[in-house]
Amino acid sequence: MHSFSRLTPTRYLGAAVLCVAAFVGLYLFFVRDSAGQAIDQLAFNGAEDGTTGMAVTKRLLDLIPSVMVAVGATVSLVIAAVRRAWFPLAVAVGSAMAAVVTTQLLKNVFLTRPDLGVDGYVSNSFPSGHTTVAAASALVVFLVASPHTRWLAGTFGAAFAVAAGVSTLVSLWHRPSDVIAALLVVSFWGCIGGAVLTRSGGRQRAARTPTPARVGLKLQTWIAVLAAIVTAVAVGIGATGAFGSSAAPVAYLGAVTAIVAVGFVLAITATRLFDRLP
Repeated sequence: MHSFSRLTPTRYLGAAVLCVAAFVGLYLFFVRDSAGQAIDQLAFNGAEDGTTGMAVTKRLLDLIPSVMVAVGATVSLVIAAVRRAWFPLAVAVGSAMAAVVTTQLLKNVFLTRPDLGVDGYVSNSFPSGHTTVAAASALVVFLVASPHTRWLAGTFGAAFAVAAGVSTLVSLWHRPSDVIAALLVVSFWGCIGGAVLTRSGGRQRAARTPTPARVGLKLQTWIAVLAAIVTAVAVGIGATGAFGSSAAPVAYLGAVTAIVAVGFVLAITATRLFDRLP
């Protein structure tokens, strides 16, 4: 039995505030603190040691700004045309563009990386532009998708954004915190887009979550949990100092799985957050 109630932007604005808080915390620790810089750089050094996948990942990164954006735009246009969802499409595109512009302004104008004596490249790369573009493309598809298929868009979108983010690390373009920060920027603007959509005069669904969506959420949860476990183990090993000077590969593994965990936690949250938005 379906029931409907008036949509409010409160839940989306609250989630946006949490994204900002997480972003600020990430920046203060991994960019402005020497211990955070050291951890971030250690994972980056681990990526530098493993260069076997660089050719493949660089090809992937070359595709993101052009081909992948075109694919996302095409899919979004098809969905919008079928569903006649032109207003959600406009909001989704606006949110994606705002995320990309925000990242560029933050990285190149507002945020700086102080030299705290940690060996490594000193220029600011927080947050990742390539990861933002990939996640923003996925966001557009997610926002125009129907409630019954939004979980699918969230799952594949998270996988694509995570793959792009990990590729920037493997290719030595970005540190792990840069990637996670980019995901938070896109999540923030996705929440703002959700708040705007609630003001369009619609009503939210209060129906039971469809079975495919519940299965999708379980899949997302398992991926996030397994990745988080590997990250926790890597952090534990690093804290004990068991590997000494050879800790970089362990830190690299923990960083990759942390990106995966965060990406899918955000996907789970988005699927839940937007489950009643028509």
